[in-house]
Parts: sequence; C-alpha cells; structure tokens
Amino acid sequence: MRHYFLGAAANYTRRQRWAHTFAIGRKKDCEDLKRLLEAKYGGEAILCKNGRSSLALALKAYFNRGDAIIVNGFTCYAVYEAVKAAGLVPIFADISRKDLNFDVCSIGAVLTATCSAGHEDSARAARSVPEGHAAVDTAPDKVKGIIVQNTLGNPVDIVAIEKFAEKHGLTIIEDLAHCTGVKYADGREAGTIGAATALSFGKEKSIDTISGGAVILRHPCKNAIQAPSKTPRPSDALRVRFYPLFGAMYRGLSYIHLNGALMRLLLAMHWVEKSADNKLDLTRKISKFEAKMALGQIRSLKRSGEPPIREFYLVRDRNEVLKRLEKSGYYFGGFWYEKPVSPERYYKKVHFDEQACPVSTEVAGKIINFPTYYSKRELEPARKIIKDYLEKEVDE
Repeated sequence: MRHYFLGAAANYTRRQRWAHTFAIGRKKDCEDLKRLLEAKYGGEAILCKNGRSSLALALKAYFNRGDAIIVNGFTCYAVYEAVKAAGLVPIFADISRKDLNFDVCSIGAVLTATCSAGHEDSARAARSVPEGHAAVDTAPDKVKGIIVQNTLGNPVDIVAIEKFAEKHGLTIIEDLAHCTGVKYADGREAGTIGAATALSFGKEKSIDTISGGAVILRHPCKNAIQAPSKTPRPSDALRVRFYPLFGAMYRGLSYIHLNGALMRLLLAMHWVEKSADNKLDLTRKISKFEAKMALGQIRSLKRSGEPPIREFYLVRDRNEVLKRLEKSGYYFGGFWYEKPVSPERYYKKVHFDEQACPVSTEVAGKIINFPTYYSKRELEPARKIIKDYLEKEVDE
C-alpha cells in the first residue's frame, strides 16, 4: 500500500468517493453550518470561498490599512496573502522547535528587538528590526494584532499570549486551519479566544472538504465588511466534486509510474488545483454541498473528541529520509518543506528575513510531518525509518 499527502478526499473508500461526487447540498446546510459555528465559537459566522478569504475578512474587520500584524515565522503563503489582501504589514515572529509556534519572547522581540528591551528603548529597538520584517513603519504603536495559528494542531501558550496582547493593546485573531477541536492547556477550545476566528476547509486541513472556509466575528468590528454573496464559479465547484476521483486515479496509476503524467495533465487543464493556488476571493461563498460536508465533519469531530493533530519530526539528511520513505511507500515530500513560508514557488514574494527567524528557517529544512488520515499502524514503518535520523532536542 502506498501512502500519499494528497488530502483526505484522495483516500476515500469507494463509497465515500461516490457520496462526495454526487452530494446534494441545500441552503439549509449553509444555514445549519452557520448556526453550528456560532454556537461553538460565539459571534457571527460568515461562510467564505476558502480559508485565506475568511482570514482576510477577519483582518479587514478589525484593522486599518497600514497596520502591522504579527505572524508565525513558519507558515503558508495563504496567511501572507490574506494579510496583504487586507492591506496590512506582516511581521514574522520566530518559533520554538518543540511546537512550531511563536511565544511571548519572540513576539516581544519584534516589538522591541530584544526580550529585555525597556519602554524607553522600544522605539530605538524597533528601528533595529531588519528591513525584511516589514515594508512600512513598524514602531511598536503600528503593531496592532497577532494571528495565532497553533501550527499543525499544537496549541500555543494562549494564557501568556493573551496577557501580552492585553498589555500591549494587540487584537488576537485565531486561524483554525490546523486546529479545529484542539484545546489549550487551560481547557478552553481553540477558536473561542480573541476578536475573530478564521477556518479553512481546504486540503490537509483539520476539516477537509477540499475548499471552503468561514469566519466568526466575536467583537464589534472596527470596519464594515461585505459578506460574500456570489455562488462559486462552476469550474471551482467541479474541481471540488471530482477531486476524490482524480486522487484515486493518481494513486492507482502510481503503481505503473503514470501518476506524474496524470497530475501534469490535470493541472494543465485546470481540473485540479494546488492548494496554494486556490485564489483569494472576498465576493464568493462556499458551495452548498461543501457546507454539507463541513457540517458532517465538525459534528463527527465533536463526537470523537479527538482533534486531528499532525505528527512532525525534525531530522538530519531529510532528502535521504524522504528517499527511504518513498522506497517503503510513503510519499510525504513536497509539503511544507524547504522554506519557512511555503510553497517555495511563492517564497520570493514574501521577502522573508531568514536571519531574523533562524529557527523557522532551520525547521523548514528539517521537518517531516504526517497526514492525519492514516492510522497509527499504517504509519509505524515510517516512524521506524525516521527514528534513525531524529535531531537531538535542543534546549531553548
């Protein structure tokens, strides 16, 4: 059996595949999804085309153009794109190797350049922040918010971050792409903190309907926003419907080495779209049948009580590890690898300052993470391969 990082839908059983392809969504499914999200997270829910669109709406609601916002130093291009679409300036904060998240020390560093800088030195220290951190004035009074993403489902120290945010007048926005159902150490659920919560239902997310998203606005908005009103483009809806079928074809053809040719053809004909290429669009909403699938997955997650947290490992000689994994049937390369802000083809647009975020840069070259839709038994041979290459833990 070969294992791929293609999204949960590409690993459906035959029954699930046909149920997905011929699913019929109704207006009621959208209404029920909104009500569920509002009951779960509190506030007003708005259904969106995808995760980056929902995050952009949240940012537009609570920040003014030119404001700076702190972003995890190890993230995906979709987050950067949402920040820029809202007219804001992203400032990347470095992460911990242990959980891939920033902490109050690294957040403080982008405000004052050092964790111990005092109030009198804050303006001078902020000017010493490398140019790559932001394209406009990044004095402490320009930094207005924090995006908390709980990377790969690993929760941040939310209590410390809340205290820091309150002290410095920063607004928290939660990005639930990886962490729907995750609880913080104090027992509160991710998505119930701060001004707003953005969800993504894209491939490889904790709720995976291939596309779609939502935003929940809890605090009074600073700026008026327009909820998406247009239905999805037919081409987008068809791609989502048939992705499980194309995923099954890809998996089957891999045994005769024709999967690469199939994928190139599907991409060229725009029948399949890479996750990072799913365009941000603030005018379009989720399709009815995607809302139906998201509704079912969230309810199922609530019943199971076990959020999908993605395993990750930091290894030496990652290229060698990936080759060994491929020989054993695990094709986990090319996903959140090589660069701190992935995918690599968009990296130059970000102007990421690698010297300011050394841990994020190092992790990007060493990480291997597993999909959540394979069982522990199926992944055990992969763990045994990785064990010989594990990096020794470093005290931070």
